[in-house]
Amino acid sequence: MEAFNLPVTVDVPTAARALGICPTTAYRLARRGDFPCKILRIGNRYRVPTIELMRAIGVDERAVYTLDHGA
Repeated sequence: MEAFNLPVTVDVPTAARALGICPTTAYRLARRGDFPCKILRIGNRYRVPTIELMRAIGVDERAVYTLDHGA
């Protein structure tokens, strides 16, 4: 899954692609404070924490960071 190779934060177009929305809509939601997950504004840029994005798309972080060896 491509989402598992993302950096700690991603830009809005990348988050929009993961959420299945167009970047223009994503930026509009970010400006209104209605983005589907936590978003950071740094200067005039928006960054989306990958962990928040993964939660928004229903990916549990335990599946990414842990292995179950039958214990």
